[in-house]
Amino acid sequence: MIHSALPDLILEPMVRTALLEDLGSYGDITTRTVVPADTIFAAKMNAREDAVVSGMQVAALAFRLVDPTLEIKTLVADGQRCKSGETLMEVHGSAASILTGERVALNFAGRLTGIATKTAGFVAATQGTMTRITCTRKTTPGLRIAEKMAVLHGGGFNHRYSLSDAILIKDNHIAAAGGVRPVLEATKAQASHMMAVEIEVDQLDQLEEVLTVGGADVVLLDNMDNDMLRKAVAMVAGRMHTEASGNVTLERVASVAATGVDYISSGALTHSARTIDLGLDF
Repeated sequence: MIHSALPDLILEPMVRTALLEDLGSYGDITTRTVVPADTIFAAKMNAREDAVVSGMQVAALAFRLVDPTLEIKTLVADGQRCKSGETLMEVHGSAASILTGERVALNFAGRLTGIATKTAGFVAATQGTMTRITCTRKTTPGLRIAEKMAVLHGGGFNHRYSLSDAILIKDNHIAAAGGVRPVLEATKAQASHMMAVEIEVDQLDQLEEVLTVGGADVVLLDNMDNDMLRKAVAMVAGRMHTEASGNVTLERVASVAATGVDYISSGALTHSARTIDLGLDF
């Protein structure tokens, strides 16, 4: 599944911040000291293991922000699979510029490819079911837009991008508001008709109260075992969407999907993804 790229304008502040962090107060002093300014080179970004690619748009943006004259050719698009040894991107132009942008470009590409690859594993494990795999807000501060984009490249779907996207009533909200009924009644009284509402439960008696009171579009079934998930899906009987979350591993995700839940959300897609080994070779 290949998704349309986001406008560079949205990604640029994130990439610019990363470059400024790496350049420090005086720029790339090593390159400026040892590489003649007029040196021209061609570099290749190569995969050193099989993966699902993400971060090519971001890596290219990093190089362009360093030097708009660099010629960049993406050979494997975001969302496509690659093999170990395959060239993902070619960059031609000033050797100094390529060296200056190298680490930021690779950091983004390796990190995002890791997320896409991990997501693809979860998606593959649930093939044949109607369950969608989604991420959470457990993302690296400052990198959320890119990490959620990587989930899409891996074939998953996105949960909320921010607190302002939808109403998600968690256990602490329920405790602070005085219970399931008060929190749902407050939501029905005040929420916009355009705003989706999800509520978290971890017991079937809570779910029964949610169904009785009404006012939610999605129920998040938190840290339930598979038997309880099956009972919860039967209780809901299609009246709202169901989402399973909590301790969902790659080894368990297929059995969770088999319970009939509509969505499985996993923070591990972003917070525990391994960075894929990519290299830039001159």
